[in-house]
Amino acid sequence: MNVGGNGNRRIRDCVLQIDIKNDKIWIQHDGTEIGIAGELVDLGVHKEDIVLAFHAPYKRKYTGLAIE
Repeated sequence: MNVGGNGNRRIRDCVLQIDIKNDKIWIQHDGTEIGIAGELVDLGVHKEDIVLAFHAPYKRKYTGLAIE
């Protein structure tokens, strides 16, 4: 989470949201600079266990990761 202020305005932002569904990692939102999916693969998580949920289902087949 990013929390802070900009003048009189309060800022609250979710940087990363990940769910575990059906034994897979569903990345709902990735606001990181490095990209969490690549980091997970580098740490040994299999590509077929990661779903980029922020992409429409018909686009996921082009990611090289799990579709669902």
